[in-house]
Amino acid sequence: MFETIASTLDWFGVVVFTVTGCLVASRKQMDIVGFALMGTVTGIGGGTLRDTLLNLPVFWIEEPSYLLTCGVTSVVIFFTAHIPQSRYRTLLWLDAVGLALFAVTGAGRAMDAGVGAAVVVAMGVVTATFGGIIRDLLGGESPVILTREVYITAALAAAAAFIGLIGLGAVREFATAVGFVVGLLVRAAALHFHWSLPRYKPRPGVDTA
Repeated sequence: MFETIASTLDWFGVVVFTVTGCLVASRKQMDIVGFALMGTVTGIGGGTLRDTLLNLPVFWIEEPSYLLTCGVTSVVIFFTAHIPQSRYRTLLWLDAVGLALFAVTGAGRAMDAGVGAAVVVAMGVVTATFGGIIRDLLGGESPVILTREVYITAALAAAAAFIGLIGLGAVREFATAVGFVVGLLVRAAALHFHWSLPRYKPRPGVDTA
């Protein structure tokens, strides 16, 4: 049962992140090949890095239908990207959903690989953020991780909530759902209230002479 839920969430996350990559391509007025490239690297980028670091078979090589899904989604968005009135705002909210989804599904895949809790959380963050980093760099956008609003912290909260609940004996379905909700709420609140963590501010050094 859980494997079906996890697989569904993973597929949904790939589609959502593919759409965000395509929305950046639309803002840059790319051709259909550019849409396919941006959508695909965004949809599978984080999971690819995760599987590589964990020395696991890369998920889309084992199941090439992920690539097909990214391609089909990219073509659909090429013809429909003009519909959202504010594509950037749509991008941010879809990205928030994808971030929360991939944080928990990435953490779950790492947990299945038998790594420790700290690595599970780290792999959740990598899965959730790396595709967006590639998207922004290729699209010439300011990387979302460099914005003042909380971003990586939301992925960290989602993955930590997931593995924390597992450690407390919660069933995996419940831990996944709570982790997703935590990540989404943190990111949504950051977008709405412009939350940010304290920033480093330059100050005079201490003369030790």
